[in-house]
Amino acid sequence: MTPLRTTEPPDGLGVDDTAASGAGAAAPPAARPRRRFPTHLIVFIVPAAAIYTIFMVYPLLDSLRLSMFAPRDGVQTFVGLDNFVHLLTDDLLSEAFWNAVWNNLVFFAVHFVVQNPIGLLLAALLATPTLRGRGTYRTLLFLPTTLSVVIVGFIWQLIISPVWGFVDTPLLGQSSTALVTLALMSVWQYVGIPMILFYAVLISIPDELTEAATVDGASAWTTFWRVKFPLILPTVGIVSVVTYVANMNAFDLIYTVKGALAGPDFASDIMGTLFFRTFFGFQLQQGSSTMGATVATMMFLLILAGVLLYFYGWQRRVESYQL
Repeated sequence: MTPLRTTEPPDGLGVDDTAASGAGAAAPPAARPRRRFPTHLIVFIVPAAAIYTIFMVYPLLDSLRLSMFAPRDGVQTFVGLDNFVHLLTDDLLSEAFWNAVWNNLVFFAVHFVVQNPIGLLLAALLATPTLRGRGTYRTLLFLPTTLSVVIVGFIWQLIISPVWGFVDTPLLGQSSTALVTLALMSVWQYVGIPMILFYAVLISIPDELTEAATVDGASAWTTFWRVKFPLILPTVGIVSVVTYVANMNAFDLIYTVKGALAGPDFASDIMGTLFFRTFFGFQLQQGSSTMGATVATMMFLLILAGVLLYFYGWQRRVESYQL
C-alpha cells in the first residue's frame, strides 16, 4: 500500500491558520441584546428627588450662600468669611456660640450614655424567646415617640414641678440641672427608636449561634456579649451617629419648655435656640438673616464632622457579618 501523502496548504498557510480561516468564514455569534434602562423607575425617583432638592438641598445651599453676605447700606454685600470671624471673635456672639456648642455636646452625651444603653437593654429583653406579650411591651415602649413634644414637655413639667409634682427641687429652674433634666425628658420620649433598631437586628441573628453557645456552657450574659453584641456592632455605630445628628439638630423640646432664651441664664441654650434668636430676633435682640445663616452653617459643619468621624473612624474598622 502506498502511504497517503499530505500536501502543504497553499500560500504558506499552516493548519492552525487554515482552521482560523475557516472559523473566520463562519457567521459571527449573535450579539446579546442590550438591556433597556428601566424607565419606570423614574416615576418613583424623580418626585422624591425633587421634593428633597426643594426642601433640603436648596435651603442648605442657600444658607451657605447667605452666610457669606452682610447688609451694607441696605444692600446685601459679599463679605466672604467675615461673618464666621465675627461669630467666633466677638465677645457677646462667641460666648453665646461656644456655650450653645458645649450644651449641645452635653445634650448628646446624655442621650449616648443613657438612651442608647437602655434601648439596647430593652431590645435584648424583648428579643428573649420565652418572653410573653412582646408585642404589647414593644408598642408601649415605642408609644412615647409618637407623642407631641408639646404634650411631653407639659406632662413632665407637671411631674417634676415642686408644687404639683413629686420633686421638691426645681430641676428646671436651676442652671446646674436644667439641661440634664431636659435631656432625660428627651431620653424618655425617644428611647423607643434605638430600641426598635437594636431589636430588629437581634431577632435576625440565627438561633443556631445562640444554641451552640448554650451547648458549650455559655450563660445568657456571656452569649449576649460574646456572640450577639459583636454581630450588632455596625448597628451600634449607626444608632450612635443618628443620635448625634438628631441631638445636634435639637430644638423643639427646649423651646417648648424653656422658650427661646433657654434659661435659666442660657444654661439650656443649644445651637437650635441660638439660631432661632439670631435669625428671627427675640425681645430686644434684633434678628439677622446673615448671622443666622452663619450659625446654621456652623451647625452643619459640626454635624458633618461627626458623620465623617463615624465613616472614617468607626465604620471602616468594624467588620460586618451577613445574618
